[in-house]
Amino acid sequence: MSDRITSVTVFSLTLPRDVPYLGVTRPGEEPNAKGYLVRKGNRTVYPTFDRSILVRVEAAGGLVGWGETYGLVAPGAVAAIINDLLADFTIGRDPSDPSAVYDDLYDLMRVRGYTGGFYVDALAAIDIALWDIAGQIAGKPVCELLGGSRTRPIPAYVSGLPKATRPERAELALHWADRGFTAFKFATPVADDGPAKELETLRAALGPEARIAADMHWNQDAETALRLIREMEPHGLWFAEAPVRTEDMAALARVCDESTVPVAVGEEWRTEWDLLNRMDRCHIAIVQPEMGHKGITNFTRIGHIAAERGMDVIPHATIGTGIFLAASLHASAALPTLRCHEFQHSIFEPNRRLLEGSMDCADGYYRLPEGGGLGVRPSQEAERLMQKI
Repeated sequence: MSDRITSVTVFSLTLPRDVPYLGVTRPGEEPNAKGYLVRKGNRTVYPTFDRSILVRVEAAGGLVGWGETYGLVAPGAVAAIINDLLADFTIGRDPSDPSAVYDDLYDLMRVRGYTGGFYVDALAAIDIALWDIAGQIAGKPVCELLGGSRTRPIPAYVSGLPKATRPERAELALHWADRGFTAFKFATPVADDGPAKELETLRAALGPEARIAADMHWNQDAETALRLIREMEPHGLWFAEAPVRTEDMAALARVCDESTVPVAVGEEWRTEWDLLNRMDRCHIAIVQPEMGHKGITNFTRIGHIAAERGMDVIPHATIGTGIFLAASLHASAALPTLRCHEFQHSIFEPNRRLLEGSMDCADGYYRLPEGGGLGVRPSQEAERLMQKI
Protein backbone atom coordinates (compact mmCIF):
# COMPACT_ATOMS: atom_id res chain seq x y z
CA MET A 1 0.00 0.00 0.00
CA SER A 2 1.40 3.41 -1.00
CA ASP A 3 0.31 5.16 2.20
CA ARG A 4 2.34 3.13 4.68
CA ILE A 5 4.13 5.09 7.39
CA THR A 6 7.65 6.21 6.47
CA SER A 7 8.78 8.39 9.37
CA VAL A 8 8.00 9.42 12.95
CA THR A 9 9.59 12.61 14.31
CA VAL A 10 9.33 13.99 17.85
CA PHE A 11 9.45 17.65 18.88
CA SER A 12 9.02 19.62 22.07
CA LEU A 13 7.43 23.05 22.20
CA THR A 14 7.88 25.28 25.24
CA LEU A 15 6.16 28.61 25.87
CA PRO A 16 6.68 30.98 28.80
CA ARG A 17 3.70 31.97 30.92
CA ASP A 18 3.19 35.28 32.71
CA VAL A 19 1.38 33.44 35.51
CA PRO A 20 1.85 29.73 36.27
CA TYR A 21 -1.02 27.35 35.71
CA LEU A 22 -3.61 27.61 38.54
CA GLY A 23 -2.64 31.23 39.16
CA VAL A 24 -0.14 33.14 41.26
CA THR A 25 2.14 31.13 43.50
CA ARG A 26 1.58 30.97 47.25
CA PRO A 27 4.34 31.21 49.90
CA GLY A 28 6.53 28.12 49.71
CA GLU A 29 5.79 27.50 46.02
CA GLU A 30 8.93 29.07 44.56
CA PRO A 31 10.13 27.41 41.31
CA ASN A 32 13.40 25.53 41.18
CA ALA A 33 16.18 25.94 38.61
CA LYS A 34 14.27 23.90 36.00
CA GLY A 35 11.19 26.08 36.38
CA TYR A 36 9.22 23.48 38.37
CA LEU A 37 7.18 24.38 41.43
CA VAL A 38 5.10 22.28 43.81
CA ARG A 39 1.59 23.47 44.68
CA LYS A 40 1.15 23.09 48.42
CA GLY A 41 -2.58 22.54 48.02
CA ASN A 42 -2.18 19.26 46.12
CA ARG A 43 1.55 18.46 46.43
CA THR A 44 1.80 18.31 42.63
CA VAL A 45 4.62 19.62 40.43
CA TYR A 46 3.83 22.20 37.73
CA PRO A 47 6.12 24.06 35.33
CA THR A 48 6.18 27.83 35.11
CA PHE A 49 5.70 27.45 31.33
CA ASP A 50 3.54 25.53 28.87
CA ARG A 51 5.22 22.56 27.19
CA SER A 52 4.04 19.60 25.17
CA ILE A 53 5.40 16.88 22.90
CA LEU A 54 4.43 16.97 19.23
CA VAL A 55 4.78 13.99 16.90
CA ARG A 56 4.92 14.28 13.12
CA VAL A 57 4.05 11.07 11.26
CA GLU A 58 4.51 10.91 7.49
CA ALA A 59 3.14 8.39 5.03
CA ALA A 60 4.64 7.34 1.70
CA GLY A 61 1.97 9.18 -0.27
CA GLY A 62 3.08 12.47 1.28
CA LEU A 63 0.34 12.75 3.87
CA VAL A 64 1.39 14.13 7.26
CA GLY A 65 -0.39 13.54 10.55
CA TRP A 66 0.20 15.40 13.80
CA GLY A 67 -0.13 14.07 17.33
CA GLU A 68 0.51 15.58 20.74
CA THR A 69 0.92 14.47 24.33
CA TYR A 70 2.08 15.80 27.65
CA GLY A 71 5.58 17.19 28.05
CA LEU A 72 5.04 19.25 31.19
CA VAL A 73 7.83 17.46 33.05
CA ALA A 74 10.56 15.08 31.85
CA PRO A 75 9.74 15.44 28.14
CA GLY A 76 12.82 13.38 27.31
CA ALA A 77 11.12 10.32 28.77
CA VAL A 78 8.31 10.44 26.22
CA ALA A 79 10.72 11.25 23.38
CA ALA A 80 13.00 8.34 24.26
CA ILE A 81 10.11 5.86 24.30
CA ILE A 82 9.04 6.98 20.82
CA ASN A 83 12.50 7.30 19.30
CA ASP A 84 13.99 4.15 20.77
CA LEU A 85 10.98 1.83 20.52
CA LEU A 86 7.64 2.91 19.13
CA ALA A 87 8.76 4.71 15.97
CA ASP A 88 10.42 1.68 14.37
CA PHE A 89 7.35 -0.47 15.02
CA THR A 90 5.09 2.23 13.52
CA ILE A 91 7.08 2.69 10.31
CA GLY A 92 5.76 0.42 7.60
CA ARG A 93 2.29 0.11 9.14
CA ASP A 94 -1.00 0.92 7.41
CA PRO A 95 -2.30 4.22 8.88
CA SER A 96 -5.89 3.58 7.80
CA ASP A 97 -6.45 1.33 10.85
CA PRO A 98 -4.97 3.29 13.79
CA SER A 99 -6.55 1.13 16.50
CA ALA A 100 -4.81 -1.99 15.19
CA VAL A 101 -1.46 -0.20 15.35
CA TYR A 102 -2.27 1.10 18.83
CA ASP A 103 -3.07 -2.38 20.15
CA ASP A 104 0.11 -3.86 18.70
CA LEU A 105 2.28 -1.11 20.19
CA TYR A 106 0.56 -1.40 23.56
CA ASP A 107 1.17 -5.14 23.62
CA LEU A 108 4.93 -4.67 23.14
CA MET A 109 5.44 -3.85 26.82
CA ARG A 110 2.37 -5.33 28.49
CA VAL A 111 4.30 -8.31 29.91
CA ARG A 112 6.72 -5.90 31.59
CA GLY A 113 3.91 -3.94 33.23
CA TYR A 114 4.13 -0.78 31.09
CA THR A 115 0.37 -0.26 30.89
CA GLY A 116 0.29 3.42 31.78
CA GLY A 117 2.39 6.48 32.49
CA PHE A 118 4.87 7.90 30.02
CA TYR A 119 4.65 4.78 27.86
CA VAL A 120 0.98 5.19 27.06
CA ASP A 121 1.34 8.98 26.78
CA ALA A 122 3.90 8.39 24.02
CA LEU A 123 1.61 5.89 22.36
CA ALA A 124 -1.28 8.38 22.55
CA ALA A 125 0.64 10.95 20.49
CA ILE A 126 1.32 8.41 17.73
CA ASP A 127 -2.30 7.25 17.80
CA ILE A 128 -3.60 10.79 17.31
CA ALA A 129 -1.28 11.34 14.35
CA LEU A 130 -2.38 8.07 12.74
CA TRP A 131 -6.05 9.03 13.07
CA ASP A 132 -5.20 12.37 11.46
CA ILE A 133 -3.73 10.54 8.47
CA ALA A 134 -6.59 8.03 8.36
CA GLY A 135 -9.07 10.88 8.07
CA GLN A 136 -7.08 12.51 5.30
CA ILE A 137 -6.93 9.22 3.39
CA ALA A 138 -10.71 8.84 3.71
CA GLY A 139 -11.33 12.51 2.92
CA LYS A 140 -13.33 12.85 6.14
CA PRO A 141 -12.92 14.53 9.52
CA VAL A 142 -11.92 12.12 12.26
CA CYS A 143 -15.28 12.56 14.01
CA GLU A 144 -17.02 11.04 10.98
CA LEU A 145 -14.66 8.06 10.95
CA LEU A 146 -15.80 7.48 14.53
CA GLY A 147 -19.49 7.78 13.68
CA GLY A 148 -20.02 11.37 14.79
CA SER A 149 -20.68 14.69 13.10
CA ARG A 150 -18.53 17.81 12.82
CA THR A 151 -21.62 19.99 13.30
CA ARG A 152 -22.65 18.42 16.62
CA PRO A 153 -22.78 21.16 19.27
CA ILE A 154 -20.25 20.57 22.06
CA PRO A 155 -21.04 22.68 25.14
CA ALA A 156 -17.96 24.02 26.92
CA TYR A 157 -17.44 24.83 30.59
CA VAL A 158 -14.92 27.42 31.77
CA SER A 159 -12.18 25.72 33.77
CA GLY A 160 -9.87 27.51 36.13
CA LEU A 161 -10.05 31.03 37.49
CA PRO A 162 -6.36 31.92 37.92
CA LYS A 163 -6.66 35.12 39.92
CA ALA A 164 -5.21 35.96 43.32
CA THR A 165 -8.37 36.60 45.38
CA ARG A 166 -11.92 35.30 45.62
CA PRO A 167 -13.47 38.58 44.37
CA GLU A 168 -11.08 38.59 41.41
CA ARG A 169 -11.90 34.97 40.60
CA ALA A 170 -15.62 35.76 40.72
CA GLU A 171 -15.03 38.75 38.45
CA LEU A 172 -13.19 36.52 35.96
CA ALA A 173 -16.08 34.04 36.00
CA LEU A 174 -18.49 36.89 35.27
CA HIS A 175 -16.31 37.94 32.34
CA TRP A 176 -16.88 34.52 30.77
CA ALA A 177 -20.56 34.51 31.71
CA ASP A 178 -20.91 37.77 29.79
CA ARG A 179 -19.42 35.94 26.79
CA GLY A 180 -22.12 33.29 26.82
CA PHE A 181 -20.71 30.58 29.12
CA THR A 182 -23.03 29.05 31.72
CA ALA A 183 -20.84 26.35 33.33
CA PHE A 184 -17.66 26.74 35.39
CA LYS A 185 -15.14 24.84 37.51
CA PHE A 186 -12.75 25.98 40.21
CA ALA A 187 -9.74 24.20 41.74
CA THR A 188 -9.95 23.52 45.45
CA PRO A 189 -6.13 23.52 46.06
CA VAL A 190 -6.07 27.25 45.28
CA ALA A 191 -9.35 28.07 47.04
CA ASP A 192 -7.45 29.75 49.86
CA ASP A 193 -10.50 30.33 52.09
CA GLY A 194 -11.84 26.82 51.58
CA PRO A 195 -13.94 25.20 48.84
CA ALA A 196 -17.31 26.06 50.40
CA LYS A 197 -16.50 29.76 50.67
CA GLU A 198 -15.15 29.73 47.09
CA LEU A 199 -18.34 28.16 45.75
CA GLU A 200 -20.52 30.50 47.83
CA THR A 201 -18.76 33.52 46.30
CA LEU A 202 -19.04 32.19 42.76
CA ARG A 203 -22.70 31.32 43.26
CA ALA A 204 -23.49 34.81 44.51
CA ALA A 205 -21.79 36.30 41.45
CA LEU A 206 -23.08 33.90 38.78
CA GLY A 207 -26.61 33.33 40.03
CA PRO A 208 -28.68 30.21 40.65
CA GLU A 209 -28.74 28.86 37.08
CA ALA A 210 -24.98 28.57 36.53
CA ARG A 211 -23.44 25.13 36.86
CA ILE A 212 -20.36 25.20 39.09
CA ALA A 213 -18.08 22.20 39.67
CA ALA A 214 -15.11 21.69 42.00
CA ASP A 215 -11.85 20.02 41.00
CA MET A 216 -10.59 18.43 44.20
CA HIS A 217 -7.28 17.25 42.67
CA TRP A 218 -7.07 13.69 44.09
CA ASN A 219 -5.90 15.09 47.39
CA GLN A 220 -8.23 13.75 50.10
CA ASP A 221 -9.09 10.60 51.95
CA ALA A 222 -12.74 9.54 51.81
CA GLU A 223 -13.76 11.18 55.09
CA THR A 224 -12.26 14.54 54.16
CA ALA A 225 -13.66 14.44 50.63
CA LEU A 226 -17.18 13.73 51.88
CA ARG A 227 -16.95 16.52 54.44
CA LEU A 228 -15.84 19.06 51.83
CA ILE A 229 -18.55 17.95 49.41
CA ARG A 230 -21.22 18.27 52.13
CA GLU A 231 -19.96 21.78 52.93
CA MET A 232 -20.18 22.80 49.26
CA GLU A 233 -23.51 21.13 48.55
CA PRO A 234 -25.79 23.89 49.94
CA HIS A 235 -24.32 26.29 47.38
CA GLY A 236 -25.27 24.10 44.41
CA LEU A 237 -22.33 21.90 43.40
CA TRP A 238 -22.57 20.56 39.84
CA PHE A 239 -20.04 17.75 40.32
CA ALA A 240 -17.07 16.86 42.50
CA GLU A 241 -14.03 15.96 40.42
CA ALA A 242 -11.18 13.72 41.59
CA PRO A 243 -12.22 13.72 45.26
CA VAL A 244 -9.76 11.06 46.49
CA ARG A 245 -6.31 9.73 45.64
CA THR A 246 -6.43 7.91 42.33
CA GLU A 247 -4.89 4.73 43.73
CA ASP A 248 -7.49 4.40 46.48
CA MET A 249 -10.41 2.56 44.87
CA ALA A 250 -12.00 1.80 48.24
CA ALA A 251 -12.13 5.51 49.03
CA LEU A 252 -13.60 6.27 45.60
CA ALA A 253 -16.24 3.59 46.10
CA ARG A 254 -17.22 5.08 49.45
CA VAL A 255 -17.43 8.64 48.16
CA CYS A 256 -19.47 7.56 45.12
CA ASP A 257 -21.87 5.67 47.41
CA GLU A 258 -22.29 8.34 50.08
CA SER A 259 -22.13 11.57 48.09
CA THR A 260 -25.39 13.07 46.86
CA VAL A 261 -23.34 15.14 44.39
CA PRO A 262 -22.20 13.44 41.13
CA VAL A 263 -18.59 12.26 41.27
CA ALA A 264 -16.35 12.71 38.21
CA VAL A 265 -13.07 10.87 37.60
CA GLY A 266 -10.81 9.57 34.86
CA GLU A 267 -8.52 12.34 33.64
CA GLU A 268 -5.43 10.46 34.77
CA TRP A 269 -6.44 7.06 33.38
CA ARG A 270 -4.62 5.70 30.33
CA THR A 271 -6.71 2.77 29.04
CA GLU A 272 -10.18 1.30 29.18
CA TRP A 273 -8.91 -1.10 31.86
CA ASP A 274 -8.75 1.79 34.31
CA LEU A 275 -12.49 2.21 33.91
CA LEU A 276 -13.31 -1.49 33.69
CA ASN A 277 -11.49 -2.21 36.94
CA ARG A 278 -13.44 0.47 38.81
CA MET A 279 -16.94 0.61 37.40
CA ASP A 280 -18.44 -2.44 39.16
CA ARG A 281 -17.02 -1.32 42.48
CA CYS A 282 -17.48 2.45 42.19
CA HIS A 283 -20.76 4.07 41.16
CA ILE A 284 -19.10 6.73 39.03
CA ALA A 285 -21.46 9.36 37.63
CA ILE A 286 -19.17 11.16 35.18
CA VAL A 287 -16.16 9.91 33.22
CA GLN A 288 -13.51 12.45 32.17
CA PRO A 289 -11.27 11.00 29.45
CA GLU A 290 -8.12 13.01 28.68
CA MET A 291 -6.86 12.80 25.11
CA GLY A 292 -3.19 13.46 25.93
CA HIS A 293 -3.08 10.34 28.11
CA LYS A 294 -5.28 8.03 26.05
CA GLY A 295 -5.13 8.83 22.35
CA ILE A 296 -8.23 8.67 20.18
CA THR A 297 -8.41 4.87 20.33
CA ASN A 298 -8.67 4.54 24.11
CA PHE A 299 -10.56 7.81 24.59
CA THR A 300 -13.28 6.42 22.32
CA ARG A 301 -13.32 3.00 23.97
CA ILE A 302 -13.71 4.56 27.41
CA GLY A 303 -16.48 6.83 26.14
CA HIS A 304 -18.48 3.93 24.74
CA ILE A 305 -18.06 1.79 27.87
CA ALA A 306 -19.32 4.76 29.89
CA ALA A 307 -22.37 5.07 27.64
CA GLU A 308 -23.15 1.37 27.99
CA ARG A 309 -23.18 1.79 31.77
CA GLY A 310 -25.21 5.01 31.76
CA MET A 311 -22.35 7.29 32.78
CA ASP A 312 -22.07 10.81 31.45
CA VAL A 313 -18.89 11.86 29.65
CA ILE A 314 -17.34 15.29 30.27
CA PRO A 315 -13.81 15.15 28.84
CA HIS A 316 -10.85 16.82 30.45
CA ALA A 317 -9.33 19.50 28.23
CA THR A 318 -5.80 18.74 27.22
CA ILE A 319 -3.23 21.44 27.85
CA GLY A 320 -0.87 22.18 24.97
CA THR A 321 -0.71 23.63 21.50
CA GLY A 322 -4.19 22.40 20.59
CA ILE A 323 -3.48 19.31 18.49
CA PHE A 324 -4.76 16.94 21.14
CA LEU A 325 -7.63 19.28 22.00
CA ALA A 326 -8.76 19.03 18.37
CA ALA A 327 -8.49 15.25 18.67
CA SER A 328 -10.54 15.35 21.88
CA LEU A 329 -13.30 17.34 20.20
CA HIS A 330 -13.44 14.98 17.22
CA ALA A 331 -13.69 11.94 19.48
CA SER A 332 -16.19 13.66 21.77
CA ALA A 333 -18.50 14.41 18.86
CA ALA A 334 -19.00 10.65 18.43
CA LEU A 335 -19.81 9.77 22.06
CA PRO A 336 -23.45 8.99 22.96
CA THR A 337 -23.42 10.39 26.51
CA LEU A 338 -21.23 13.45 25.98
CA ARG A 339 -22.61 16.28 28.10
CA CYS A 340 -19.94 18.98 28.04
CA HIS A 341 -16.22 19.51 27.44
CA GLU A 342 -13.68 21.38 29.53
CA PHE A 343 -12.40 24.73 28.21
CA GLN A 344 -8.98 25.67 29.55
CA HIS A 345 -9.19 29.31 28.52
CA SER A 346 -5.86 30.30 30.10
CA ILE A 347 -4.08 28.03 27.60
CA PHE A 348 -6.48 27.97 24.65
CA GLU A 349 -6.70 31.72 24.21
CA PRO A 350 -2.99 32.68 24.29
CA ASN A 351 -1.88 29.54 22.40
CA ARG A 352 -4.44 29.57 19.58
CA ARG A 353 -1.91 31.30 17.34
CA LEU A 354 0.09 28.05 17.35
CA LEU A 355 -2.47 26.25 15.17
CA GLU A 356 -3.75 26.57 11.64
CA GLY A 357 -7.39 25.57 11.41
CA SER A 358 -10.85 26.82 12.32
CA MET A 359 -11.21 25.30 15.81
CA ASP A 360 -12.76 27.78 18.21
CA CYS A 361 -14.65 28.12 21.49
CA ALA A 362 -17.18 30.93 21.77
CA ASP A 363 -20.62 31.63 23.26
CA GLY A 364 -20.39 28.53 25.41
CA TYR A 365 -19.70 26.04 22.60
CA TYR A 366 -16.73 24.52 20.80
CA ARG A 367 -16.54 24.59 17.03
CA LEU A 368 -14.73 21.66 15.44
CA PRO A 369 -12.16 22.46 12.76
CA GLU A 370 -13.04 21.92 9.12
CA GLY A 371 -11.25 19.58 6.71
CA GLY A 372 -10.07 16.00 6.59
CA GLY A 373 -8.36 14.33 9.53
CA LEU A 374 -8.04 16.58 12.57
CA GLY A 375 -8.32 19.74 10.48
CA VAL A 376 -5.48 21.44 12.33
CA ARG A 377 -1.71 21.59 12.08
CA PRO A 378 1.05 23.62 13.75
CA SER A 379 1.32 27.18 12.49
CA GLN A 380 4.52 28.59 11.07
CA GLU A 381 5.18 30.27 14.41
CA ALA A 382 4.78 26.94 16.19
CA GLU A 383 7.16 25.23 13.80
CA ARG A 384 9.78 27.91 14.48
CA LEU A 385 9.45 27.23 18.20
CA MET A 386 9.51 23.43 17.96
CA GLN A 387 12.72 21.61 18.84
CA LYS A 388 13.41 18.13 17.52
CA ILE A 389 14.27 15.70 20.30
